[in-house]
Amino acid sequence: MEKTELLGLSLQETEEVINGLGLPRFRARQIYHWLYKHQVHSFYQMSNLPKELRHFLDQKASITVPRVVKSRVSRDGTRKFLLELGDKKRIETVAIPQSRAAGTKYTICLSSQVGCPIGCTFCATGQSGFERDLTAGEITGQAVAVERELKQKEKPVSGNRLIANVVFMGMGEPLLNLDAVLKAISIINDEQGIGIGQRHITISTAGFIPGIKVLAETGLQVTLAVSLHATTDEVRNRIVPMNRRYGLEELLQAVSYYNQKTGRRVTFEYLLLDGVNSSIQDAYRLSQMVKPLLANVNLIPYNPIEGSDYNRPAQDTITRFMACLAREGVNVTLREEMGADIKAACGQLRVAANRRPKQEIGTANSK
Repeated sequence: MEKTELLGLSLQETEEVINGLGLPRFRARQIYHWLYKHQVHSFYQMSNLPKELRHFLDQKASITVPRVVKSRVSRDGTRKFLLELGDKKRIETVAIPQSRAAGTKYTICLSSQVGCPIGCTFCATGQSGFERDLTAGEITGQAVAVERELKQKEKPVSGNRLIANVVFMGMGEPLLNLDAVLKAISIINDEQGIGIGQRHITISTAGFIPGIKVLAETGLQVTLAVSLHATTDEVRNRIVPMNRRYGLEELLQAVSYYNQKTGRRVTFEYLLLDGVNSSIQDAYRLSQMVKPLLANVNLIPYNPIEGSDYNRPAQDTITRFMACLAREGVNVTLREEMGADIKAACGQLRVAANRRPKQEIGTANSK
């Protein structure tokens, strides 16, 4: 008899499974608490359950937390984790430290797919090909696995959570796997689950417009980040292939729709590539695109990847670009580089063992 996987189920779904096994519903809440508050990966670790019940559950259900194959620590404290899934596919997840008065907290960067079908020319993940979507359990499992690892290293006061923010900016295009991402967010946000507020969760997209519209309709108060990276269709078609299907005008209309439906500010991520999209003319065009919207711009100087011909602009080019946006009244920030020395920065995640040819956008699962 096939076991029922519990990781990735909502509390209500967990209650239904446990009740279906002839057990009282309160046992489901105990199990849920162990999974997401204590990050256990075995029923035998659930010490407030009778031993006979632990054995029974082990025969009927499973908890498949991604296995940490290895981890690396940057000079700045960023941690990159290589995780292995149940089918031996591998993904990367990053934990970025944030100094706080009560001790170090982390922003965790989650993957939503094994590889990525978009094929952005500046991105290591995009050049690695696409394997498959992650399940809700594999997405939440990254948070469980990383929180457990962080607690072993940091040894926080009992009960203190170390993950403060979640960003879907790891491997994959989240809006092409939206059902699983939304399911994971419900568990991450649930106070009985991981317990992170919606406004501390960010979903990044390369511009999958149907997904932006669906997300707008959910009413979630998460932050939407749009990887813009160009101010003309000519350039964006070249560096973000999704633009050939969903151009800039349509993308900006979708962001406006998102603003209207949610009242939430959108972040435009803009990767600065020397000689490609970093001119003063680009900065001015960007300002005119953004000003009519409820939005801000986050500039990201390019992080080099193996085999790429792109270069990071000189510091004075970055400074002038940022100053132009500020003069035009755009709310602009410059992303602090974190984890570049261990290839954990923006655009640097890649798992070589999973490489396969890129999949066309239209054939990727968009559910």
